[in-house]
Amino acid sequence: MNFCLSLLIALCLDRLFGWPEFIFRRFSHPVVGFGHLISLFESKLNKSIWSSGIRKATGVFSLFFLLTSFAALSFLILLVIPEGPIGVLVTSFLVWPLVAAKSLADHVSDVAEPLNANDLPEARQAVSMIVGRNSNQLGSNDIARAALESLAENTSDGVTAPLFWGVLLGFPGVLIYKFVNTADSMIGYKNKRYRDFGWASARLDDLVNYIPARLTSFIYAVISRNTLKVLRITFRDASQHRSPNAGWPETSVAASIGVKLSGPRIYEGVKTNDPWLNNDGRDPTGSDLFSGLKLFDRFLWAITFLLLLCSIISFL
Repeated sequence: MNFCLSLLIALCLDRLFGWPEFIFRRFSHPVVGFGHLISLFESKLNKSIWSSGIRKATGVFSLFFLLTSFAALSFLILLVIPEGPIGVLVTSFLVWPLVAAKSLADHVSDVAEPLNANDLPEARQAVSMIVGRNSNQLGSNDIARAALESLAENTSDGVTAPLFWGVLLGFPGVLIYKFVNTADSMIGYKNKRYRDFGWASARLDDLVNYIPARLTSFIYAVISRNTLKVLRITFRDASQHRSPNAGWPETSVAASIGVKLSGPRIYEGVKTNDPWLNNDGRDPTGSDLFSGLKLFDRFLWAITFLLLLCSIISFL
């Protein structure tokens, strides 16, 4: 089966339709199912009265059990999918909800439009849907910065990584990656509740995103107007980010647009003195969000071309 073609069709479906509301109402979404399972295991196996070591062990067990279950499920699904064009279409529909290009663009656009209209309350509400920090006191530059950071990081998490693991491992790679990423987004925090139980999920998410984050950064640099400059700034600044992966696409996007990202902020009530990425850039504004969306659109065309090339090679 030409799985690269399935990935290409899935990406095209997502770019055109996203995950339609009528399908969501009828069938929900795989990530919602992942979330229910993660919440169930967390509620049963992450007791505050238990020691740090026990909670870390139950977190490792939960992750291992669910990962092996989804791996087995994905292989069973492949066993019943026929070869040929029908199989390609079926796997395309299975992968479709696991790619999140359109929803990402829509969320950032929802921030850009009120921000450009100087409607800060609406812009704050919109940006709160895509970032984890408190948005109530964010100014216009901070809102634009948060949205651009989300666009950059989630390009890797929502587009590059599932497609990358799909090319390498087929449908099981996409499904398992998406589960790991969902687990990290739910329990991969360093607060008192999740620090131990979510430790394994956070570390595994760092591992599976290592190559996709850098691949995303490289593609952003290639499609920018000054590739060598963007690469130079990225290699200089990306490793300063608190995350081992997010700094790469964020720096490339910042350098491509000419703005500075990251920097000091208040996160979960605590002020952090994170260094700037592309420190020589200007503070981002609402118009820079539209520049970011145009850059993201070029990124998607680049990914589409790469998947088309992969599909052609698979036919040879």
